Amino acid sequence: METIIRNMIINDVINKYPQTIKVFNDYKVDSCCGGGAPIETTAKRDGIDVDGLLKALNEAIGETPAKGR
Repeated sequence: METIIRNMIINDVINKYPQTIKVFNDYKVDSCCGGGAPIETTAKRDGIDVDGLLKALNEAIGETPAKGR
């Protein structure tokens, strides 16, 4: 598996890792209308902690995020 990073498109992540839907919902990330944008762009727009979100997404897929990604 690859590590989910901030520039990945939300819909691509959801399609590849459906278990991340719960994380996006828990963090209240707009994965419907904002789903075509990168994770970082949408998270920042919605006032969400990008690093915390990435950590939770990677935990959901069983990966440990790399530093600085």
